Amino acid sequence: MLRKLWISGLAVGLAAASAGALADHNRGDYRYDEDSRYGGDYDYARVVNVEAVRRQVRISEPVRECWDEVAYESDGPFSSRHAGSTLLGGLIGGAIGNQIGRGDGRQVARAAGAIIGGAIGHNASRQRQGYYRPERLVERCEVRYRDSWEERIDGYRVTYEYGGREYTTRMPYDPGDRVRIRVDVTPIRS
Repeated sequence: MLRKLWISGLAVGLAAASAGALADHNRGDYRYDEDSRYGGDYDYARVVNVEAVRRQVRISEPVRECWDEVAYESDGPFSSRHAGSTLLGGLIGGAIGNQIGRGDGRQVARAAGAIIGGAIGHNASRQRQGYYRPERLVERCEVRYRDSWEERIDGYRVTYEYGGREYTTRMPYDPGDRVRIRVDVTPIRS
């Protein structure tokens, strides 16, 4: 019976000791963190200075610019508006050229008369009606790119103090008054 009492007391003592050890571990002296698998403990250091790192960025913005323009219809040398005058001038010139010359010279004179008569008829028609005439008001548009420069924050140069020494690092955000650091102690082999 004494022996059973002694074993029961020992079991209760061990249970109490292990509960106390667990309570001591969860008190906050050591925090398990997802990053602790990389080794080391974590602590906080006081931030001494934060300086924004800035850079200039060019922004090209498409801008549509429109204006009103008078559209002209051009009467080219073979315009249908002058075809009748050109044809009539060619017939008259060919008839006059037929009266000049004999034999093979008559054919050359007829062809030259037709060409010259057609050109004279075409020019007379253009002068009578005008070479260019305004048609309508047309809106013309063009896309151009307007460049501007903008200053953007590219990160932060953070100076912090830990253990009496100052360290500088670059961070993507402003950490505030303190920064979390990993403390790693490595033994020196001699």
